[in-house]
Amino acid sequence: MSQFLTSDYLIAFLFSVIRMSTPIIFCALGALIASHAGAINMALEGIMLTASLLAVMFSAWLQNCWAGLLGAVLGGLLMSLLFAWLHLYKDSDLIITGLALNTMASGGTVYLLYLVCGDKGTSRLLPSINLPNVELPLIRHIPVLGPVLSGHNILTYLALVAVFLCWVLVFRSRLGLRIRAVGFNPNAAASVGISVRRVKFEALLLSGLFASLGGAFMSMGYLSYFARDMMAGRGYIGIAAATLADGRCLSTLLASLGFGTANAASITLATMNLKADLVAMIPYLVTVIGLVIVSARKQAKARKLQADK
Repeated sequence: MSQFLTSDYLIAFLFSVIRMSTPIIFCALGALIASHAGAINMALEGIMLTASLLAVMFSAWLQNCWAGLLGAVLGGLLMSLLFAWLHLYKDSDLIITGLALNTMASGGTVYLLYLVCGDKGTSRLLPSINLPNVELPLIRHIPVLGPVLSGHNILTYLALVAVFLCWVLVFRSRLGLRIRAVGFNPNAAASVGISVRRVKFEALLLSGLFASLGGAFMSMGYLSYFARDMMAGRGYIGIAAATLADGRCLSTLLASLGFGTANAASITLATMNLKADLVAMIPYLVTVIGLVIVSARKQAKARKLQADK
């Protein structure tokens, strides 16, 4: 146990927390945008998975990491486009459509992986390129803080910037005002000439754009290859983080860091000879506990409002 109480281990643990929070931050921001438009983007898991595979394929074919990032964005937008079209223009059920696309992505990525490199497990045979890590010029020399904050993948820093960009988009832009108006009262928004369907369509595409960056990080930052079903529920955890945050960008960041801490803790506990199945359930158990807390808080608020009346 003493090995886990050293400063070196604490630094490594905090570094791991930030690293593991990165895909959840991107996914949670995507879920937040969709929720403000009155929709739940249940396809986030499949969007991230598709983006992750296409990132590896594009970077391997063109031998350029930025081409891989572009491939991830295109893959995520394609899945988002399909999801939005089926739900908004074909009136398919939001939840069922999202789950169907997640299932399709799970099997489809394995099939496409086999066609491309003849392997159904990983893309190790593809000579893909990772996105670069960044050493922060001034911060890296600060004791303790420097090793924790510096040296991360460039998408990790982009995730932190994305929190601010998402806040500007949702709360300080014309499109964000329309997204929130549609989510709050679609009939009132339509009465003043806002196309509810178009705004929701745009919100779902933006949601997929953010999530696709999280998918790119998984295969070009977290790992250096694509692995079968490598999202491991991060899409659903992102939705849970956005739900816990109740539509606030900074709270979404904090919730994502909380889930990242749970992931890092599960890996740490795995080194202590605990049962692997018990350790693996920790991030999902934290998700359930968080949602229960949110539900209890909403019920308490509703009872208080009734009592005031």
